Amino acid sequence: MSIRFRQPAILTMAFVSAMFLTACDRNAQQARTAGADAPPPMPVSVVSASFEPVPLVSELPGRTTPYMVAELRPQVTGIIQKRLFTEGSTVSAGQVLYQIDPSTYRAAFDSAAANKARADANLYNARLKADRYAELVGIEAVSKQANDDATAALKQAEADVAAARATLDKARIDLDFTRVKSPISGRIGRSSVTPGALVTANQAAALATVQQLNPIYVDLTQSSAELQRLRREAERGALSRDESNNIPVQLFLEDGSQYEINGKLAFSEVSVDPGTGSVTLRASFPNPDGALLPGMYVRARLEQGQTGQAILLPHAAVSHDPRGQSIVLVVDAEHKVATRPVQVRGVQGDKWIVIGGLAAGEQVIVEGLQKVREGQTVQAQPFNAPNGTAVPQAVAATAPATN
Repeated sequence: MSIRFRQPAILTMAFVSAMFLTACDRNAQQARTAGADAPPPMPVSVVSASFEPVPLVSELPGRTTPYMVAELRPQVTGIIQKRLFTEGSTVSAGQVLYQIDPSTYRAAFDSAAANKARADANLYNARLKADRYAELVGIEAVSKQANDDATAALKQAEADVAAARATLDKARIDLDFTRVKSPISGRIGRSSVTPGALVTANQAAALATVQQLNPIYVDLTQSSAELQRLRREAERGALSRDESNNIPVQLFLEDGSQYEINGKLAFSEVSVDPGTGSVTLRASFPNPDGALLPGMYVRARLEQGQTGQAILLPHAAVSHDPRGQSIVLVVDAEHKVATRPVQVRGVQGDKWIVIGGLAAGEQVIVEGLQKVREGQTVQAQPFNAPNGTAVPQAVAATAPATN
């Protein structure tokens, strides 16, 4: 009885053990199959972050302004007889541009000259009389009163000569003002009057405007906050700046072309515009061919310092999160993707200037950003620049082998 009872139990245990071993073999086979079908690590292109001296270049909007401007207005009243220039031409300082009818002013000058001659004659007579009376009063040939009268007459005659001389000088100046001259050399614009027009002394409307365009100024605007930040960094030694005013400036025209001659920074405004919160920077440019005209909209690039703690990254390497924070993706020591928030300071050519958030040697992903996520294992390879050559700073990383 006992033997017959234990035999079915042994058979049952053997069956359960066989089923368990079969299930283990199936799971092991599925695991091996899944491992064989797993995709390889995603390849990405990286550059190695390295600090280097980077010039801080500002690109500022501005407009061209004449170096000097002279608005021509008549100093005397009269009829314009001649216009002695071609509109839009170049004129020289002292060149006669308009001729006002001088007849009345010439007559006034001749009259003043005659009065001056009369005063000179009276002075000559008064001086002779005063000298004679001065001798006679010593021998009491004339009274002291007569001598005093002769001396007073001499001084009166001298005053009359001075007044006549002043009147003659004014008449000469008025006569000279009938010829309207250019006070500066430059290019003259259109004329607002024609021969036969009546003009008045010191009228509000200018006859024409002369502008000196070589050299020419470019007035640029920069925010006061940016200017103060640059000064603070220079004070703490994080930024080196040239203290001289001869800072080179590159100019770009409205069509995007670069002006062939570089200028220099002339000065910066000492006050802030309360309406815009900006400071005016003025640059001076040679303009020998007159290619730059007043009022043109331009953009200028000027180096305002240099920092040695910056990393240059291609534009494709930097993106932004929903809050607007600049971020990059890096490949860490375990060959996994990690996010790094960074501080960006402008651009240099086709690269971002990164001043914080990265350590030297970190591998920043440039290509393949859209195909990876944080924590994913990737295979890093050097980034190829647009010309097809590998960026030398990039260091290839090999993904760990899968078992």
